Amino acid sequence: MKKISLLLTGLVLIYSCNIDNLKNASDEQLIKQIFEEAHTSSKSYNDLKYLTENFPKRLACYPQGIEAAKWTKEIMEDMALDKVFLQEAHVMNWERGNIEKGAIKLNGKTINVNVCALGRGIATEVNGLEAKVIEVNGLADLNNFSRDQISGNIIFFNEPMNPENKNTFQAYGKAAGQRFAGPVLAAEYGAVGVVIRSLTTAIDTFPHTGTTRKAEDNETVPSICIATKHANLLSEMLKENPELTFYFETNCKNLPDTISYNAIGELTGTDFPDEYIVVGGHLDSWDNGPGAHDDGGGCMQSIEVLRIFQKIGYKPRHSIRAVMYMDEEISQGGGKAYAEQARINNEKHIFAIESDRGVTRPLGFSIDASQEKIDKIVAWSKLFEPYDIDVFVKGGSGVDIDPLKDLGTPLSGLLTDPEHYFDWHHSGNDTFDHIVKEDMQNGAAAMAALIYLVDKYGLE
Repeated sequence: MKKISLLLTGLVLIYSCNIDNLKNASDEQLIKQIFEEAHTSSKSYNDLKYLTENFPKRLACYPQGIEAAKWTKEIMEDMALDKVFLQEAHVMNWERGNIEKGAIKLNGKTINVNVCALGRGIATEVNGLEAKVIEVNGLADLNNFSRDQISGNIIFFNEPMNPENKNTFQAYGKAAGQRFAGPVLAAEYGAVGVVIRSLTTAIDTFPHTGTTRKAEDNETVPSICIATKHANLLSEMLKENPELTFYFETNCKNLPDTISYNAIGELTGTDFPDEYIVVGGHLDSWDNGPGAHDDGGGCMQSIEVLRIFQKIGYKPRHSIRAVMYMDEEISQGGGKAYAEQARINNEKHIFAIESDRGVTRPLGFSIDASQEKIDKIVAWSKLFEPYDIDVFVKGGSGVDIDPLKDLGTPLSGLLTDPEHYFDWHHSGNDTFDHIVKEDMQNGAAAMAALIYLVDKYGLE
């Protein structure tokens, strides 16, 4: 009994010394502790492996997505956080159905190609769709064609992402309009279907899916994306044989909205428990891949932020929440639900940061806030220089935290090396073997360090 008492006394003394050390630590010293702690653990890395292997098809409306939310809640409960809960969210309900088929047909010869349907898209007839093909270089090129030229044909949108643009997110943004708006515009021209070049600079056989505009007040046509290697093949064959036809079959359908869940864990603040800092990612992923970079990794990084604070003994002044949002990929139901509940509860959110650009090497942060708040964050940039994190720019943040902007919340996004992100994005290539543990942990530490500074000094 005496030995146990001595042991407990020793542990209390160690804990007290650690708390004193934290109080007396400079910002440089505490941030160093954050980065060092991040590299002592493999928990978030291993949790991501488990997530991608056991819940690979995590669309918000799928049973896998709901089970992933419940599992995420369990791992946060195991951390003994102050609060852990699921938050109901209305999400759009789209189902892919049977695997899609696509083929180039010429002179009785059939060349199968890799395709996949677009989220919110509609199905072909049961026996599929076959027609001649009109190739256009993106949405703007449609203006060079008349309705008579296109009517009854399939439009092949073949605008590539610009491989010369080092900012691949800019290249993606320029080409993405053909995927989102292409099927609806095609219907206006009388087309019967749409084939869209996958949004990636890689030349491979992975079709990269994504969302398209839902047909509500507008007509649309069945649509698919095609792997870049096969898009090039189709384009080359069209130049030689403009009379060829393309066949594809999709089975997807839009159903009434359904319920899914955000998973939320919290460290309650010591001084301002009713004021919140949010760190998050989106737990849902497309159903054609396990979603390691987009965005399972961002979710596990967000939970890792809380684990780091726990491990070093940091007690935040404000409540810090890790939020695993649901339904970013189709209709952003989770982000909207979180912001709406915050409004109803009259919660004050003083800062929110999101990781949804892959868990590659962290470069810095984009900041969506007033110039005064941006300047305050940029003034901290020297503290990140030892970790080669030096990009602090005014810009966007993240889709899921964006609804918090209406509540006056300053927002930020973790910026990462974008070189290969779109090699994986929205495809079966977004697998765990493309995760580099050191990069993932550095990203979590970078967010933890910025949250620490906001928690300590505020942004007012």
